[in-house]
Amino acid sequence: MTAPARRPRHILLTGATGGIGQALALEFAAPGVRLSLTGRNQETLSALARRCREAGAEVAEKSLDVRRIEALHDWICTMDDACPVDMVIANAGVSSSIGPRDEAEPVEDVRRLFAVNAEAAAVTLSALAERMRLRRQGRLAVVASLGGWCGMPSSPAYSASKAAARIYGDSLRAWLAPYGVRVSVISPGFVDSPMSRRYMGDKPLAWDAARAARRIRRGVERGSPVIAFPALLALGISLLNLLPARLGDAILRKFFAFTVIPDAESPRGRDAS
Repeated sequence: MTAPARRPRHILLTGATGGIGQALALEFAAPGVRLSLTGRNQETLSALARRCREAGAEVAEKSLDVRRIEALHDWICTMDDACPVDMVIANAGVSSSIGPRDEAEPVEDVRRLFAVNAEAAAVTLSALAERMRLRRQGRLAVVASLGGWCGMPSSPAYSASKAAARIYGDSLRAWLAPYGVRVSVISPGFVDSPMSRRYMGDKPLAWDAARAARRIRRGVERGSPVIAFPALLALGISLLNLLPARLGDAILRKFFAFTVIPDAESPRGRDAS
């Protein structure tokens, strides 16, 4: 049963410099709230921290690459030691796709996506899972994706890494429910953000980041097990999974065909720079 909504006092957020991350930080920022924020872009992170402080929040910021999992784990535990974390949102994420001529994703991109979207997400949650279990309270949330509900032919590594994050969250939820810890798996569709703007193709039913942040906040505070939006797209993908595999694959290839403009860390991006 879904727990009643409660206002968290200390929220820890990874990927705070992305589109959804910034919107979430600003959504939670208020007097009496402590925010622990991490992201890779120090300039963006500092500007975000200032805006959150202006809204009345106490902010601890740390520029960090979540692939440095030991440093990530240590920072999370340090923040929890300073003030017990009520809510953690594993939001850091990256994307890639097959190439414009249908060529495979570079293996470096595949490894990077699993390191950020799956391994770092699991480390972020596991760093506090046992502490919250012993405290018998807390909220754990992971930002997966509707793209992790099925195998998107345009983005195999993204779909698989987000599916791994989703299943990890599902498993934690079943384990921790008896201890009063609520786990939410967040599966957005397209949300307007710098990462989403790199997708070259249709973005059906896209939401703006502020709207997505409000939906996520409401769901995580309530302890909702699954937070998926937009509802129509989530329903469509759920029904798609009931079709025979070959038919489902054909539909996905026709209606969810896109490429991603490589970022600076992708081999394709480096080659193009």
